[in-house]
Parts: sequence; structure tokens; C-alpha cells
Amino acid sequence: MKKIKNRLFLLAAALLLFSCSEQETKRTKPYIITTTGMIADAVKNITDTLFEVEALMGPGVDPHLYKTKQSDTKKLMEADVVFYNGVHLEGRMSETLEELAKTKKVFAIAHGIPETKLIKSAGFVGSHDPHIWFDVKIWIGVVGYIKHELQKQYPQHAVLFQKNADIYIAKLKTFDEWVETELSSIPEDTRVLITAHDAYGYFGKAYNIKVKGLQGISTASDYGVNDRINLVNFICQQKIKAVFVESSVSPKSINAIIEDCATKGHVVKKGGELFSDAMGAAGTAEGTYIGMLQHNVNTIVKGLK
Repeated sequence: MKKIKNRLFLLAAALLLFSCSEQETKRTKPYIITTTGMIADAVKNITDTLFEVEALMGPGVDPHLYKTKQSDTKKLMEADVVFYNGVHLEGRMSETLEELAKTKKVFAIAHGIPETKLIKSAGFVGSHDPHIWFDVKIWIGVVGYIKHELQKQYPQHAVLFQKNADIYIAKLKTFDEWVETELSSIPEDTRVLITAHDAYGYFGKAYNIKVKGLQGISTASDYGVNDRINLVNFICQQKIKAVFVESSVSPKSINAIIEDCATKGHVVKKGGELFSDAMGAAGTAEGTYIGMLQHNVNTIVKGLK
């Protein structure tokens, strides 16, 4: 509790400092800050080029462990609207965002999802799995929520936001059908996705894939010896063909699992690298929500077929 109060005090002091500073960036468009690239991509599809949209967390960044930098505080202060994931994805940053919401337009996109659609966390009582973007149908609801909040803040652009959101949602619906078709081509007995941390619960539930992660839903929690032994035994017993590393998580734990399986006489290959908590680099296909997830699906299908 003391640490939280200290962080909030520092945030308040920083906000006061920047509000008095003459170094505020000159902007010609409304400025929207998001925590993750996935949220930024949704906002950009709705606002087109009308707004300046920036994500605080870039490629390869783990939001569970992310610490707010001084430059982030300045951007948050200057932002007209802030969107973040919520349900504790942002970890240590969550208290900062909740405090900021008392004075600025700050929205947690998870608030736009019915609680019945959220997956409860087995490891954290009263909490939910934050990786909501891995179910395209749920993400369609998120796009609708973001559009609604933007329409309330900028009613003069409401018609355009509606038009852009409708176009993007139509693309997402078509894409969702493609994801289902591609993943259904994997033989059911090999349709098991194993990764470093349990980020793919929504993905597995939506597309009928069994998922297992060495760590829990947050990389902030370490795995134990028993977790490692149990996963190795499962892989060997089920004769799993491939396991996958994640772009925002060190590959060490998965490499260790592969080595442990080898000592038991079972060869399991590295199926490839998946995007989990962050997208690819800006300007690439994987730097968009659809491109990121398309890469994941192609990599999983190739690795497990």
C-alpha cells in the first residue's frame, strides 16, 4: 500500500511539473495515447488520420512488467484521451492509469466486455485473464466500445467514426472466419498450443485449441519446479510435436523444456515465434492487429500439422 501511495504521489508531482512546463509538445491534432499496440491499431482504424495516436509499449515489450517512464508521464499528461487494456494487463502501471482517470479521459477497454465473456484467472482470485485480443469476436466488441467512447468525446466526428468502425469490423469478421478455417485444418489430436506463459486462453477457447503455458497469465509470476516437470511429462506423454516461443518473453524457459524432453527421449521442435503481449514493428504486416494474429495462426498451423 505504501508503494502504491508513493507512486501516486510521484505521478501527481510529475503531472504538476509538466502542467507548469513550457516544453509541452505543439500538436495540430487531438492526441490519443494507448498502452499497447493492439489498442492503438484499433483506434487508428476508427479515427483514420484525424488524430495522432501513439502506443507507449512497442514491439517486444512485456506489459506485465512495464514500468512507467518519465517520458510516458509527459505523454499521458499531454494526451486528450487515454485507452488502456485493464484487467491488470499493465501490471505496475495500472494504479497510475486509475489515478489519472480522476482528472483525464481515461478508458479501460476491458470495461466494454461483458464479464461473462472474460476468463477467470485460476491463479489470482477475483481477477481475469487480460489477453482479450486473442478472440477476434471479443476484439470486435472492443472496437465498438472504443468507437462509442470516441463518439461521446468528439460528436462532430461521430458519423465518420461509425463508418470507419463498420468497415473495420467487417474486415475482422471475415478474418475471424479465416482463423477458424485455418486452425481447424490441424488434426485434432495435435491441436495443442504450448507457450512460455498462459497468454492464449481466449484463443484456445474461441478456436477449439488446447493451450498450456509454463507460467501463469502474468509473466510477473515465476514458475516452479513442479510446473516444469508437469509440462515436460505432458509433452512427452502426448507426443507433442512443437512448442512456441513468444516475442515479448525470453526463450530460455521454452529452450529448457525442449532440453528436458530430449533427456526423456522425446524430440520436440521449436515451432516458431508468436506474438503474445505486443505486435510486430510499425510499418510491417505484423505491426497491425490482423497481421500479427495472421502470423500467429500461420506459424501455429505450420508447427502443429
